[in-house]
Amino acid sequence: MPTPAPLPEPWAASKVTVVVPTYNEAENLPVLVGGLLGLGLPGLRVLVVDDGSPDGTGEVAEKLAADAGGRVGVLHRTAKDGLGRAYVAGMARALEEGAEYVVQMDADLSHPPRYVPQLLGTALATGAGVVIGSRYVPGGSLSQEWNLRRRLLSGWANAYVKAILALPVRDVTAGFKIWSAEALRALDLETVGSAGYSFQVEMHFRAYRRGQKMLEIPIHFEDRQEGDSKMDLSVQVESALRPLRLRRDERSRRRSR
Repeated sequence: MPTPAPLPEPWAASKVTVVVPTYNEAENLPVLVGGLLGLGLPGLRVLVVDDGSPDGTGEVAEKLAADAGGRVGVLHRTAKDGLGRAYVAGMARALEEGAEYVVQMDADLSHPPRYVPQLLGTALATGAGVVIGSRYVPGGSLSQEWNLRRRLLSGWANAYVKAILALPVRDVTAGFKIWSAEALRALDLETVGSAGYSFQVEMHFRAYRRGQKMLEIPIHFEDRQEGDSKMDLSVQVESALRPLRLRRDERSRRRSR
């Protein structure tokens, strides 16, 4: 994989906060943080949002923060109430601390840090409210370790959401993206209802309904390196029902105008 060209100044110095929710990611987190801090983006900060991981991820994050000279922060949450709630808490903190752009990415190393400069550069060059690292635009790809069942399930989930919500996005369940601070403030983060992975869909839907410019760039999606997926039955049920609720709520708002 070729190394992307470095961003020019002053783009490279943009205030970027990468929000990384964690639960039992003690093995992966040092690798991810090291990759992010080595990108040559002096304005980049990492905010780890840990939900009381029993494997000591929170302690690992604190050590990384102590060694990073202020470029790593840690937000400890006592309740494990879902990926969406962790992202909302992290995004709100990032905005409070003055971030100009906020990156979402998983801690499991499925989202390669090398794409962050490209996400940032695309956002700056186009003025997009959100730039999505997409598996399903030309040039995007999935890890060869994904079996046929996972590929079909991912493809079906995207088709299902797009059919219900009519979103002009190819990778509607993508979790790797960059938001401008202005776009996030326009989305009313405190009212986001999704707790699990459907958070990604709800954020895309809100951005679309509020007229945000949305772009996708191709990425190669890696397989999880260590640990286990957090996609349990309750998360799957919410992911299936949330698009229907979003469509219902949108129709109710239209009728009330």
